[in-house]
Amino acid sequence: MAYDRSEWSTHYYEGRGFRPLRDVERELIARHTPAPDGGRALEVGCGTGDLAGHLAGLGYAVDAVDFAEGALTRACKEQERAEGVRWLCLDIERDDPSELHDEGYDLITMRLMLASVSDRSRVMRSLAARLRPGGAVVVITPVAASTSEERRHIALDEDEVNLLTECWERVERCDADGLAFLVLRDPASTYQSLEKGRPEPQAVLGACTVVTDDCGRVLLGHSTRGMWELPGGRIETGESAQEASVRELGEEACLSARLEDAHLLTILHDDRADVRRITAVVRLSAWTGTPQVSEPHRFTRWEWHDLHTLSGLGPLFAPSAQALEAVWPGVLPGLPPVRSYPHADVPPAVGGESAEAVQLRWKMTDAVVAKGWAPSASVQQALRTVPRHRFTPETSLRTAYDDDLAVATRRDEAGMTISSVSAAWLQADMIENLHLEPGMTVFEAGSGGYNAELMAAVTAPTGKVITADLDPYVLHRTRRFTAEAGSGRVTAVLGDGSLGALGHVPAEGFDGISITHNVWDIAPAWRHQLAQGRYLVLPLEIHGYTRAIALQRQGDVLHARTWTVCGFVRDQGAAARTAQTVTLAEGRVQLHFHDGPDLETTGLDEALRGERHEVPTGVVMPGMYPFDTLQVYAATTLPGHCRLTADRSAATALVAGGEYLPVLVADESLAYLTTVQLHQGETPAESRWEFYAHAYGPAGPVLADQLTACAQEWDRRVRHTGYPPMTVHPAGTPEHELPAGDVLDKASCRLVFQWPGRPAAESKALTAAGSARE
Repeated sequence: MAYDRSEWSTHYYEGRGFRPLRDVERELIARHTPAPDGGRALEVGCGTGDLAGHLAGLGYAVDAVDFAEGALTRACKEQERAEGVRWLCLDIERDDPSELHDEGYDLITMRLMLASVSDRSRVMRSLAARLRPGGAVVVITPVAASTSEERRHIALDEDEVNLLTECWERVERCDADGLAFLVLRDPASTYQSLEKGRPEPQAVLGACTVVTDDCGRVLLGHSTRGMWELPGGRIETGESAQEASVRELGEEACLSARLEDAHLLTILHDDRADVRRITAVVRLSAWTGTPQVSEPHRFTRWEWHDLHTLSGLGPLFAPSAQALEAVWPGVLPGLPPVRSYPHADVPPAVGGESAEAVQLRWKMTDAVVAKGWAPSASVQQALRTVPRHRFTPETSLRTAYDDDLAVATRRDEAGMTISSVSAAWLQADMIENLHLEPGMTVFEAGSGGYNAELMAAVTAPTGKVITADLDPYVLHRTRRFTAEAGSGRVTAVLGDGSLGALGHVPAEGFDGISITHNVWDIAPAWRHQLAQGRYLVLPLEIHGYTRAIALQRQGDVLHARTWTVCGFVRDQGAAARTAQTVTLAEGRVQLHFHDGPDLETTGLDEALRGERHEVPTGVVMPGMYPFDTLQVYAATTLPGHCRLTADRSAATALVAGGEYLPVLVADESLAYLTTVQLHQGETPAESRWEFYAHAYGPAGPVLADQLTACAQEWDRRVRHTGYPPMTVHPAGTPEHELPAGDVLDKASCRLVFQWPGRPAAESKALTAAGSARE
């Protein structure tokens, strides 16, 4: 009874059905999955709605889905008295699931339908991702042992049941009048890379075939050895790796492919026992057919799998795992190292994405546009067309397309993020501030692929992007993903981005330069390699506060045009700088000195043990009001500035709320700005907060007065005007050639801030004081 969607509708319209819901099933559901307060359930394959009605009676709000309109028509009629049921026509295996609730479900049920699902593992992982904490999936299914041969297609055998349950931490199994009643909780998030034993000598040279469907999912077979494998096998005498790949795909999975669509990506070499194992990784760009089991002695089923679920798949054949990691670096972290010999020929891009990916990409773009970050049509079109999820294959679609999230793609041994795909709104903002046009050539320092492809889309059809990174892994990942899903106009090079891209610089310089990691200094190469009148956009650290600043080149001077509050991963190159950190109060408080001279901190521990001096500034603001200009204003006009962090106990007892606001240190004393709530409104805009200066030590009152005066000056002159004109001059520029303003010296440049109301004499005096301290 292998019906299609239309035939199932006819089945129900004709009054036919299935085994009715029995009392034992009702009792087991009530016992194992009682409805919590506000509980929500999803019934997959609801049929005529018996179970959905029962779940509603238990207190669940229910989403009942079926792909057959005939089933839903009967369910609406037969369960018309059921309250809190939403009936949805949806193929859980193939349709866009955007109609399902984003808040997730406490219970997901699948009754008498799982055996008809082709990609069971993928569907189960997709559903597991929708569980709320503590939620459960209940599967009710016939089992092969108690099902007649002619009805075998509706049942699962014990191997299939074991495959279903092996990726859950907690499994309960009950009998429901001959049906298996499975309660699955806590989906596992690990995989195992397994071996089969010593390879046969003639099998030392083999091929792994990587093929994806029109939704970008990869094909894997579950072998009789209990592990997932890519199609592939030994390379026979006289065969090329590509020929073996095409042959094995047909023999094992009944799929057909042309030899010209089989592309050798790399050769992997590892040692298994005393055998040198050589594996050719072949990527197919096109194929035809439907996966079927043709060698039941080797495979029990073939399924398509989402890339972000591979790390929770369970046992994987080791060469297959290495091949998957070679195609999509990062999807299977922690594999043992192998030698890889990439093939010189670059394969064509391979398409394929789900309707859900397209829908989420448009939703992300709409959110970015609505917030004002992407006003131009070209950047909007790039956001709508470049498949962000294909540059973050280890994450779910919803994570990839969250407009506020940066996706970590590489961490150091301490777990700190050292490479990421930045939040979409920030990427859009920085690209907008480059003012790119079709045909331009852009340099990017800090690779990943997605941001470079966005810029390639904006400069299409002939524009080019050169992206550099000093991490070979990040570079390999970038090359793989731009080859798989890119425009062909992004060139990834290995090197320190602070040196620019020698050998790739156009005659007149780059039309734009984008730096995608925090920088303490502005490398001379970026100014030298930038065309006159064009823009350098970079996240610059100013006394520890990071701002993405668009700088326009005019001669040898860079002029700030726009400022955006942001945060990026730290620079890993030769220009990287680590701030001086001083620990106080037995490790509970840390002072960080990012710019300027090192300050004397003797006596501060003793000061923090004394009485706190508190001064109201009179500067009041509503809740959630941005004070980012105050941070930079204080940092660039007050001597003795630093940043402060504190653990939770110190944050309440010693330095309440001082982590994001200015701190001054001098004469064995410390002072910082903080905020105190004056009024709690119904909304943040109706609340009121006042800046206070808190101080410790003998000179604390003087420092508090300095901070108070600074906050008051900001309130009068800066708060409503925004960031000041700022220019960047080469290091060594004489004082008399600088414009009037407050000067912040870096190793390679001098920054001049022209804050409103700052007399030239006062600015120069501060600069001179800074020089004297050095």
